[in-house]
Amino acid sequence: MRFVFKLRSMKLIKESRRDANVYSSNALFELSAPSGTTCRSYGASALKKIAYYKHQAPTELNCRRCFHAASPTTHSSAGYLLLSLLLVLCFSGQACQKKPEATTTAATGRRYEVKGKVVRVDKSTHRVTLDHEEIPGYMEAMIMPYTLKDEQILNELAPGDQLHATLIVDADSSWLEDVVFTRAASPAASAENSSVATSEPKSGDAVPNFSLVNQDAKSIRLNSYRGKALLLTFIYTRCPLPEYCTLMSNNFAAIEQELQKDAALYEKTHLLSISFDPAYDTPKVLKSYGAAHTGNYNKETFKHWEFATGKPAQIKEIAQFFGLTYMQETDQIVHSLKTAIITPDGRLYKLYSGNNWKPEEVLSELRTLLSSGAK
Repeated sequence: MRFVFKLRSMKLIKESRRDANVYSSNALFELSAPSGTTCRSYGASALKKIAYYKHQAPTELNCRRCFHAASPTTHSSAGYLLLSLLLVLCFSGQACQKKPEATTTAATGRRYEVKGKVVRVDKSTHRVTLDHEEIPGYMEAMIMPYTLKDEQILNELAPGDQLHATLIVDADSSWLEDVVFTRAASPAASAENSSVATSEPKSGDAVPNFSLVNQDAKSIRLNSYRGKALLLTFIYTRCPLPEYCTLMSNNFAAIEQELQKDAALYEKTHLLSISFDPAYDTPKVLKSYGAAHTGNYNKETFKHWEFATGKPAQIKEIAQFFGLTYMQETDQIVHSLKTAIITPDGRLYKLYSGNNWKPEEVLSELRTLLSSGAK
């Protein structure tokens, strides 16, 4: 079930559309609700969640009206007519081609027109970084990586190409479809626009005693977590793509909930999310963002899962050690993803690159690490 909340503050809507699990279209917020939830009962928690993402008290929001979104399973008579026609054509052998999977799932997502220049192509992760124009109703002009599922086009694209595509955004992911591109007349090398690959630490390498500042504006050092298995990842709170920083924070929230069910394991572990956007992600912002993700809001103590940042030089140092690349572009950051498990004695146990890892996989690694008696 989905509810749509209409708010009076257009500025709030414009800024909040980038937050995790909150999407807007003009003046509307859409959020998923548990089955059987009423609009009235869900409204308070929905507004509270939006408020915490904006670092404001819930009472500062003014909800104008609330109503059920149209059911995605509703069919019109014209739709049934079209289906009947397709079935007839299929049996006659004229329309039996299988649709691509991305196209069939796109019906449940939002569609946006994207125009821009290709800055980087990463075939290993199916990512294309675009310097694109404004995407009306969704995003300002910026440089941003996007998923491209079409193998053939991915192999043909090159930096400098002009691209026109449809961006599909649903609750869990986003990707490009209907891609059309043209090759620049003078395809000059654009290595300067590509991020330089950094080295990665190996399992068993000692992790330096990096210094950071947590959500309470207190100085912390990685050595202070000695004796516990430390799970850390990198994020920034304004990240607009659901399968990047939002997914990392959602995965950590799932891990945190599972660890709470095992008192012994909970006591031997600690979670740390590090922002590489210190200019915006101040301790106050991180505290609000973190409290919203744990679901504890003003009751959150951050004793087990902390959020931290630091001076630009400190962030760069820790990012380079773990092989994280990031590049500031206007008000957004193009970046890779790194998540690490550090042993109780301060050594790297496992390093995850990208977003393919699952919470249950990490939980299994933590149990294996701690049951082995690692110090």
